[in-house]
Parts: sequence; structure tokens; C-alpha cells
Amino acid sequence: MSSITIIGTGGMAAAIAGRASAAGHTIQVLSRSTASAEAFADQLGINATIGAHGTVPTGDLVVLAVPYSVAAPVVDAYGDALAGKVIIDITNPYSPEPGVLVTPDGSSGAQELSRLLPAGTTVVKAFNTVVGQVLARGGSRDTFVASDDAAAKQRVSEFIATLGLRPLDVGGLAMARNLEATGSLLIGLAQNGLGNFDFALNVDAG
Repeated sequence: MSSITIIGTGGMAAAIAGRASAAGHTIQVLSRSTASAEAFADQLGINATIGAHGTVPTGDLVVLAVPYSVAAPVVDAYGDALAGKVIIDITNPYSPEPGVLVTPDGSSGAQELSRLLPAGTTVVKAFNTVVGQVLARGGSRDTFVASDDAAAKQRVSEFIATLGLRPLDVGGLAMARNLEATGSLLIGLAQNGLGNFDFALNVDAG
């Protein structure tokens, strides 16, 4: 089992924390205040240590589960406390305009965040193409994983598998651009073709 720090208390954070707790992982939850982190853990009924933003992360894997719009200042608040950690970036850099991402051309949110992190910190893109309410419901789902660090990608893939999900390696961190665009595609599908977010993207391999 792994030790996991989850930064954030939104729907995706809750879905990941719930599955991680059920799988027996050690969990730390960090939020804007210790009160909100405690309320989050109590609502989920999980055993977790808690803290406010800036508290030293104890997990070997750190799940960045905050909106992309605040991800940079959150990362900056932790500074060198993130050195040597594996950061699981689940963010999607959406803009108010449908189908448009706020990242520079040729880059991704994951790549932009990696430039802000201390030396020795690895970013793995994952979970951004899974809808939180579907993830929380249980069942197997495909989860795409991208990173330039093969060992970190393997560790995150093993963590994902313990949650009852199927990790699928899509390549290096440059592929995060495509994963984030896929996240935007899912929003378009939910708002237009299907009319709801109660679906999952899965790969039929045979």
C-alpha cells in the first residue's frame, strides 16, 4: 500500500480518497483550512490525517486535486516540501470558452506545473478524463497515465490498479496536452450529445 496526500476537497478528491481508503492506503488530506479538511474526511467516513495548505505532505504520492486556475499558487505555497514527491496532476486547464484550453500552444497544464516544482519532483498526469461522480460510484474505469519518468508512471499505475481501475500508459508528459483536450471533449459531450456527466471513456481492446 502507498501513502497518499490529497490536496483539495472537491468531487474528484472525494472519489479518489474514498477508493484509496477502501483499498487500505494511508491518506493525508490538505485543504484551505484544517476545518474543511476535517469536514471532508468526516463526510467520507475515512481515516485520514488532515492539515491546511502549506502543511508538509507526508504521502509519497501527492494528488493535486484543485482547479487548474489555482494550481500554480497552491504549488507555490508548498515550495520545497514537494521536492522528491510524485505529483499526480488531475487538473484540466479549461477556459470559459467551450473547447479552449488556457495553456500556451504546444504545452499542457501538467507541463506548465512541472516547471514550477522543485528539482527532483516528478509529474504524472492521470484521472483527468474520469468524471468524479462516475469514479465515486465504483466499478472499473480506464485511467490514462502520462509521464516522462517511467518509474513514477509505474508507481502511479500500480496505485490506480489498487483502486479497481485500469491504468493505460499513453506515453510521455507531452501527451498530457491530448489528455487535457480529451477532458474538454468530455465536457462537450456531456453538455451536448449526452446531456449529462454520467458516463465514462473506456477503451475496447478486443
